[in-house]
Amino acid sequence: MILEGRRLISKALDAGASPVTIFFSAMERLQELPVNKLSQAVLLKVKLEDVRVWTELEAPVDMIAIFKRPVTSQLSFSTEKYGKPVPLTLICDNLRDPGNLGATLRCAAAAGCHSVLLSTGCVDIWEPKILRATLGAHFRLPIIPNLSWTEIRTHLPLNTIVHVADNSSVTEPEPRGTPRQKKAGDYGWVNSRQISKKMYYDDDLDDDEDEMGGARQEHKSGPVLKTQPYNTNWTGSHTAVVIGGETHGLSLEALWLAEETSGRRLSIPMVRGVDSLNAAMAASVLLFEGRRQLSESCKGHR
Repeated sequence: MILEGRRLISKALDAGASPVTIFFSAMERLQELPVNKLSQAVLLKVKLEDVRVWTELEAPVDMIAIFKRPVTSQLSFSTEKYGKPVPLTLICDNLRDPGNLGATLRCAAAAGCHSVLLSTGCVDIWEPKILRATLGAHFRLPIIPNLSWTEIRTHLPLNTIVHVADNSSVTEPEPRGTPRQKKAGDYGWVNSRQISKKMYYDDDLDDDEDEMGGARQEHKSGPVLKTQPYNTNWTGSHTAVVIGGETHGLSLEALWLAEETSGRRLSIPMVRGVDSLNAAMAASVLLFEGRRQLSESCKGHR
């Protein structure tokens, strides 16, 4: 992977990422890095003009580095430097836009989340545009990509309650066998429509029941989730929030997981005439509200 700029390179080194080659234009700038972590890297002094030709950043940089793509489990995340995380996990469900995902990961880091889990189908978290958009979020908290929903379950702490972002809409039943496009308006976003108390979903479950658990057979109409405003208490000992992609919305697996853990649909009310919030905006509202609730809860127990 390619990292641009001294700050981002320094964060990667501090987290334990392995540098391969570092291109720098001034020795004094290179010495601002943790030099003890550069022993395995090839250091190449180049002209500043060359670095600025190579970079895709608008702001000028004087250093570019090539790193081995890290495995999250091999990185270290300093609670001394960044503080103790709150018991809040973000689950990204099929987020495919690099800029949107990058901003969403940056929100998770800023809110002090425990971790971020990404389902299969999300864009590659090491894509250059995402690395630039996150401003180092990859090296502040565990971000685990390309997970099946079974794997997502295993990465959640015991007794985690999973909630989903809500668009306050009810999908209409469709004839059996009709192809479905699960877009934002179907399963996954927030808008200005009136909130109903429960949401019901129909789908052809025959093919899914064996794989997704016999306990679901009692719900022939699909997951049943209650809806509540995002600013009423929904946090607990450990809580997760699922944000769906704007094109496909939330997957049925995300809704099942929320139902199984007694989660809710968290509704963000909006004025009429506004279609929806994008993933990063919805994540920002929900994650910082979750952090506020958890902080208030901690104060109440002191």
